[in-house]
Amino acid sequence: MRPGPVYVSRRTALKAGAGAVLVAGGGGALLLGGSAAADGGASLRRTADDPSYVIGTGDWGARPPGGTISLSSGTTTKIVVHHTAFPNTTDYSYEAAVFMARKIQDLHMDDNGWIDSGQHFTISRGGYVLEGRHQSLEALADGGHQVVSAHAVGENRRAIGIENDGHYVNDTPPPALVFSLQRLCVTIGTQYGFGADRIFGHWDFNDTQCPGALFYREFPALRRQVAQVLGQGPDEIPDRTWPDTYTSSKGGTVEMAQRLLRAYGYELKADGAYGPETLEAVHTFQRTMGLPVADDGTLDNATWEALTVPVSTGHSGEAVLAVQQMLVRKLHLAKATGKYNGPTTKAVAEMQELHGLPATGAMDVATWCATAGGVVREEFMTA
Repeated sequence: MRPGPVYVSRRTALKAGAGAVLVAGGGGALLLGGSAAADGGASLRRTADDPSYVIGTGDWGARPPGGTISLSSGTTTKIVVHHTAFPNTTDYSYEAAVFMARKIQDLHMDDNGWIDSGQHFTISRGGYVLEGRHQSLEALADGGHQVVSAHAVGENRRAIGIENDGHYVNDTPPPALVFSLQRLCVTIGTQYGFGADRIFGHWDFNDTQCPGALFYREFPALRRQVAQVLGQGPDEIPDRTWPDTYTSSKGGTVEMAQRLLRAYGYELKADGAYGPETLEAVHTFQRTMGLPVADDGTLDNATWEALTVPVSTGHSGEAVLAVQQMLVRKLHLAKATGKYNGPTTKAVAEMQELHGLPATGAMDVATWCATAGGVVREEFMTA
């Protein structure tokens, strides 16, 4: 059953602004309608430092945790966006949001054996924002620490995980969900002190289809909107922000690094698994190039940029396979052949256009970054 009436304070009501609709929803007021773009982001900005719109675990009837909730202080550096992979329901009600949150918690606790929901926050297709793992809302309000989660291997102490209800390999999320995701990203960025260039997808770090190829294509627009609300101009965005891939990472970004290392003559498997063989090759490459060497094999911006090589139509080999396998994963290309052919040129140009880069169809450093799952400044210069 839905909780009793929620009495919205005058302060909260005033924050909603003209043209928006406040929906009472178990412990907070949810702003729907009135798109962020329509008012220049003002409706998002007015609530950036007030997470009261998030429905707490106590309000949606979460089960108690099955163990002790751990905290990590001063480590939060990014947002990782997910999709639940549940069917795309057309029931946008509060009750549907609560049902979904309870289903996730049951799956995570009973099937995965976790102590609680794995993610920090969950957004329903109707735009309701719910606390996932207990104490995540309290930590967000504080901004100095985060709850240790279970949403992405290797990122659970340093990233805020947001589950978005639905399956977005072949569909895009509804506007209410997108608006609430923008709003939550603004709140998280405000509270933890980082910008829109720190918004990533689950598959940037793990071997998964999550958050879905069509949802992922919405990320440049998501980042632009969040940056606008946070007051980040393009000159405040780094030229390139690469995924900080390391030994806990797996999937496309790891395979890309492996194939680029193979292009430099290193003998290792390109299997997307960051094992001892890959770690040794990364360390050797970093030492050879005079770059900082991290014990956990982190590929920082400098390492990624030293690895990349320009390739274009007519080229072949490991570097071409490096980009092709990623384009295949992201549904821009049908298959990886190792030959930079017409379909590859077209897929690269599509990727470039999506990220605000010149659509040359050739791989330069910025295009490598965007293809790897990184963020380029050019994304924020597109209208």
